[in-house]
Amino acid sequence: MLSPPARPAEPPAEPPVRRVPDPAGAGHDESPSDPSTPPAPSLFEPPVKPSAPVRAVLAPAPWEPPEGGDGGPRTFPSPPPVAPEPVGEDVTVQVRTGAGHEPTVQVPLPRPRTGFVGSRPPTYEAEPTALPVARPGDLDGLAADTVLDGARYGAATLRAASVRGDSARYRGEPRRDALLTARFGHDEAALVLVAVAAGSRAAEEAHRAAADVCRWIGEAVGRSHARLSEDIRTGRRGELKSGLHRLTDRAYGRLRAGAAERGLAPDAYTATLRCLLIPADPECRTRVFFGVGGGGLFRLRDGAWQDIEPLLPDPAAVTGEPVVGFGSTPPGGVPEATEEGDRLTLDLGIATAPGPLVEEPVPPPAEPFRFRASVARPGDTLLLASPGLAEPMRGEPALARELAARWAGAEPPGLADFLADTQLRVTGYADDRTGAAVWEA
Repeated sequence: MLSPPARPAEPPAEPPVRRVPDPAGAGHDESPSDPSTPPAPSLFEPPVKPSAPVRAVLAPAPWEPPEGGDGGPRTFPSPPPVAPEPVGEDVTVQVRTGAGHEPTVQVPLPRPRTGFVGSRPPTYEAEPTALPVARPGDLDGLAADTVLDGARYGAATLRAASVRGDSARYRGEPRRDALLTARFGHDEAALVLVAVAAGSRAAEEAHRAAADVCRWIGEAVGRSHARLSEDIRTGRRGELKSGLHRLTDRAYGRLRAGAAERGLAPDAYTATLRCLLIPADPECRTRVFFGVGGGGLFRLRDGAWQDIEPLLPDPAAVTGEPVVGFGSTPPGGVPEATEEGDRLTLDLGIATAPGPLVEEPVPPPAEPFRFRASVARPGDTLLLASPGLAEPMRGEPALARELAARWAGAEPPGLADFLADTQLRVTGYADDRTGAAVWEA
């Protein structure tokens, strides 16, 4: 090891002129040149020590001899290993500000990029490994591994992310979830739309169907945004629900037409759809959810999660008045006439002719339309989730607790922090994850 260069006996009377290199390689002085001023030290020479050191270092500089030493070669021990950082917590390290009895500074370190909750980490790797197969003539069908977006309008701060699942990353499959964030209109009449769609895992064209239904519902909402914004601000719930139901039906009609063009069954080219409408008017705190299919709608209020998914009627539930002749025979037998005086047709015991032979498969039953309009309170956090995020939220309490702890602060997380939060991994849940959260100021 080369010995350090000799230090000057005395510091110069005037501070040396700092030389800033220019792009051409030659430096220019920050002050006029003076022949009596000593030249500035080279970048590779040790700097002159000031009278009062104010440096913050983790270890002595390589060119400085140890205190009391002769300036000869020395070795520097390797730093001790750092313990794994707990998920969701900030840790601190001590940094020396100088020699002697000077105080230390506690420097916070950010939480890890990707953590996990539960007793053990998932089997798959935390980062992407394989890319989906691309076709030269069909590059428009590629879906990025991760999509991240955000905005702030009025009292609402939006964070949205869509991430390819661990299983798809390992197998090189495309992200089947789709995310659309769009603003229509200007000023207080503007309307923000967040659309989240999730394609079926068994369908090859699932990622295309999810992207198509997001685009089509976005186009429909964009054409009707003025009326929708007015209905939200004036509280016309009935008109709002029926209008959004029609727009959703039209989007799914286009999906069925697209499946027919591709020669696919309707259930092979479809996706769930969940949307959130946020008015830009700061005086309006109404948030409107609508969609079709599975997923989740959660609200973080006073540090606790609430599952506010709209309830659907039980398909087996019998509604309306009983119909004579349907089901079991009422007590006392079948009456001869109705209450209005109409006589009933007698059962003559004639067998019913068989129906026509159905060769084509019966189309799957239509998914019920979901709708909810709620007024947000200051401090609330509303989370719209695809099935890949809603399932671990309901099935793994540790994930819900961790997100509640991270999002309970007064300030919403930044984009990078929100992405790390949505990527908290849970063993047994490896599907794509898409979530859109709205923080109320």
